[in-house]
Amino acid sequence: MTAAEGLSRRIAAAADLCLQPHRHAVVGSDPIHLPSKPEDCCLRIQPRRADGERLPQQDIELEIYRSGDDVHLMLSWPEQPELPMLWHGQHPVWMDGESGMRCDRPEAGAPLEALARRLRALLSTAPEHHAQP
Repeated sequence: MTAAEGLSRRIAAAADLCLQPHRHAVVGSDPIHLPSKPEDCCLRIQPRRADGERLPQQDIELEIYRSGDDVHLMLSWPEQPELPMLWHGQHPVWMDGESGMRCDRPEAGAPLEALARRLRALLSTAPEHHAQP
């Protein structure tokens, strides 16, 4: 298994845990390229129902970028731009999907915050110490 496949599997496992009942796959924004390092990249988390049906309207775009030693994440729904997006650095910040203005956490936002916390912990770990989600 390549480093990129390992990263993809760990992110998908975290999404499976936090965003139940769906199962998830992770692909690069460029389907041919899945980054091996969580450095300034954009991924797409793709949910499926238990019967295998894809749910493209619920895809989550995951942007990962570093600032110093910190990992920052942006999670949004590319097929539903009107929904709030989540920026997560030291703490979660919800923003209106269209204006970018800060807003309250949406009713269904807690699982996405849990995913962001889990991903930050996973991605903040040095490559040789990857923790399982």
